[in-house]
Amino acid sequence: MKLIVAYIQPHRLNAVKQSLYEKEVVKMSVTTALGCGQQMGYHETYRGADIEVNLLKKIRIEIAVTDPFVQTTVDAIIQGARTGKIGDGKILVMDLVDCIRIRTGEVGEEAIG
Repeated sequence: MKLIVAYIQPHRLNAVKQSLYEKEVVKMSVTTALGCGQQMGYHETYRGADIEVNLLKKIRIEIAVTDPFVQTTVDAIIQGARTGKIGDGKILVMDLVDCIRIRTGEVGEEAIG
């Protein structure tokens, strides 16, 4: 079992979700996040004052998958998120020690579904 965490551009969320749905990956958690990388933020002027904005809006997607779905899920995220420009995001794949479905008490791969 793996936990896939992806940071993507907010405007690419619908494309990523559509790409995941086409690959039959439908269970995910989505949150908003702030972060910076190679983009390094930007400068703007607000009421005459120069402001440096170095934490940019991102979307964090978390998906727990069984081992056969890891590459399919990663490929679907890349397909939906890639624009070819700096700031497209990152995908992290981590080992998932255990998963427990609260409602039924199922454990492991059965709980991921």
